[in-house]
Amino acid sequence: MFDIGEAIVYPMYGAGIVEAIEIDETDSEKIIRYIIRIPNGNLKIKVGASKAEQLGIRKIMSEDKVLEAIKNVASLPVLVQSNWNVRYKENLEKIKDGTLEGVAEVARMLCLRERRRGLSGAEKKMLNNARQIVLSEVIYSCKIEKNKAEEYLAKELFC
Repeated sequence: MFDIGEAIVYPMYGAGIVEAIEIDETDSEKIIRYIIRIPNGNLKIKVGASKAEQLGIRKIMSEDKVLEAIKNVASLPVLVQSNWNVRYKENLEKIKDGTLEGVAEVARMLCLRERRRGLSGAEKKMLNNARQIVLSEVIYSCKIEKNKAEEYLAKELFC
């Protein structure tokens, strides 16, 4: 269970804050919902507490773990699937999974591919989304401004 004010990550959307918790009681059950504010896209999402784990919503990682994950991804060799459909599906699964490592890997691979060969419109959108998701977790876990987080990621992850 999350608390009001807690920083979380919602796969496909990025990091945000639990802004409120709603509790609705009926005769037979008690329904708890999190109201989550995601700055990326200025979204406000209601999620049933009972579905949060199933959706992959998790607490943000500590600063040390985030920095370690970024370094680990940056040290991995970049393997690019040549078949567009397979590559897109694999990348989408990594983003849906919601792990920082998986999303950072997608962002790095697509960034490097864009420099070498260019990307389709769908992959450009995916690259932007993956970058924003990684960026949002770095901002919340390291407690730094967006421009500092962008500089860090540009230097460490995006070569």
